[in-house]
Amino acid sequence: MGHSVSAENEMSPQSPPQHTDDLPSVHKVRLAPQRKLYWEFTSTLKETFFADDPLRSFKNQPKSRKLLLGLQALFPILEWSRHYNLSKFKGDLIAGLTIASLCIPQDIGYAKLANLAPNYGLYSSFVPPLVYACMGSSRDIAIGPVAVVSLLLGILLQNEVDPSNNPAEYTRLAFTATFFAGITQATLGFLRLGFLIDFLSHAAIVGFMGGSAVTIALQQLKGFLGIKKFTKKSDIVSVMHSVWGSVHHGWNWQTILIGSVFLAFLLFAKYIGKKRKNLFWVPAIAPLISVIVSTFFVYITRADKHGVQIVRDITKGINPSSFKQIHFTGKFAAKGFRIGAVAGLIALTEATAIGRTFAAMKDYQIDGNREMVALGVMNVAGSMTSCYVATGSFSRSAVNYMAGCNTAVSNIVMSVVVMLTLLLITPLFKYTPNAILASIIISAVIGLIDYEAAILIWKIDKFDFIACMGAFFGVIFVSVEIGLLIAVSVSFAKILWQVTRPRTAILGNLPRTAIYRNVEQYPDARKVPGMLIVRVDSAIYFSNSNYVRERILRWLSDEEEQLIANNQPRIQFLIVEMSPVTDIRHQWHPCLGRVVQESPEERSSASSSKSWASGDQQAACLKIPRPDRPRQYISDCR
Repeated sequence: MGHSVSAENEMSPQSPPQHTDDLPSVHKVRLAPQRKLYWEFTSTLKETFFADDPLRSFKNQPKSRKLLLGLQALFPILEWSRHYNLSKFKGDLIAGLTIASLCIPQDIGYAKLANLAPNYGLYSSFVPPLVYACMGSSRDIAIGPVAVVSLLLGILLQNEVDPSNNPAEYTRLAFTATFFAGITQATLGFLRLGFLIDFLSHAAIVGFMGGSAVTIALQQLKGFLGIKKFTKKSDIVSVMHSVWGSVHHGWNWQTILIGSVFLAFLLFAKYIGKKRKNLFWVPAIAPLISVIVSTFFVYITRADKHGVQIVRDITKGINPSSFKQIHFTGKFAAKGFRIGAVAGLIALTEATAIGRTFAAMKDYQIDGNREMVALGVMNVAGSMTSCYVATGSFSRSAVNYMAGCNTAVSNIVMSVVVMLTLLLITPLFKYTPNAILASIIISAVIGLIDYEAAILIWKIDKFDFIACMGAFFGVIFVSVEIGLLIAVSVSFAKILWQVTRPRTAILGNLPRTAIYRNVEQYPDARKVPGMLIVRVDSAIYFSNSNYVRERILRWLSDEEEQLIANNQPRIQFLIVEMSPVTDIRHQWHPCLGRVVQESPEERSSASSSKSWASGDQQAACLKIPRPDRPRQYISDCR
């Protein structure tokens, strides 16, 4: 909206601009003091990467204290555990048990989404949450496999190795990708490059997540309908062709019946939890209840003998070591790095968004760079203990929050429950039907389609909506990788557009006030006769200085044509209102320094430009001395 132009600075055609010394409300402005290149560089570097001054607490401390502070910075559990008590543990225990009941069936389904054995999903909810509980700064985030990352990892991995023909090498590549995903995340945190993930706009994330949710749901039609031969492609055309191509000989009605009944139950449970906040535990335990009931039903009816596909054996025992299976060199190491970097960045984006959301709801701060280090170390440790990429799960984190968690101990409780499951009851999941896992995943990813956010984006910014829809349709109709590429590309394009094409506006005076506002946004604002007041809404750099100059000239030309057509007084003063301009480079200085008229005689008689500051306002007044020939050019800024 900009700032108002004060009454003292108001000028009219009859009274030329006064010298700044004659204005009582005007204060002198001087340039910033000159600094040496070294100090300029170090200051900019510090503000960019160390704006929070992370070493402030280490100043003037003895070595023993610095060591303790360093350990607490790396392992926040050492700090908050000193104030931990039984009351907090009760809340964490309830929350941990609740999210464990949700994560166990989800983990089995997400592992199949990544084309891995079901036990790898459970492994990934055992070790990573323990590491995060010691190193993470979020109290509410629940760690484990998630649908989007599982799908992305599965698609990228199967493009390199066929999981059905070479499952051992596929699993090794999954561990390698997880290792490099962790390295990527930790490196970004150590180098304090967390701001890079902010380049992926919220609109692009909404579109990418929504498209991924639709793709995940379509992939579950294989298990939901009992289809044995299914396409390996993820685009909607290939999937629907595969589904309809097997309608007469591939669908199993018993599987469809089981899946439909329990999907309806899961959706009803989610509806209950959404309507009644005190019943948040209903949708949390509904997946586990579905698994138990359906497994028992299949076991007693032997439905697996009638075409109902089941999970079969899940390896019993806790995570075996996988360090020797990771490719550290060779072509698979390069492939693992490429896949891991992409999956790691998506996992990082999701976890950061979740952590910030719940931190804002509970009014506490999380350290973004510390979170990246924690997630990175967590995935590196996971890759060496038979886990694949884990991150923050929104559905589980929401349940964790609603269940009353107080600290990251809820992750430890969940991890212990998963460990007991691996040690004691995994054989009981043998008869779990695949249709149930498909139903659980479908009900979980429905929440990722945020149509309300898309509608809001449409109302606020049409360019953002294009980015959102581009990512959405890119994922659905082409592939997850292309959708992600579109999301990143459009986000960068918008940044470049905003930098090189800043907004400008014509200001008018609000009646009976000394306030000036955008005439397009304020219908009551009236233009001042004989003046054109143009506001620049961005810093001026080499990349946009010419555009700003040309845009101002266009405003001036359009206004003059309109005034001539209406036989109104012509423009005598051009005022460039620059209070929103936070930075200005030398390329723009000549534009404020002189006005180039149409002839040498006029150039010699032109008034010099004036610049002034009043409070937080800054502007430049350029006088046009010949009302009969008002056309004006601003000098080339290059």
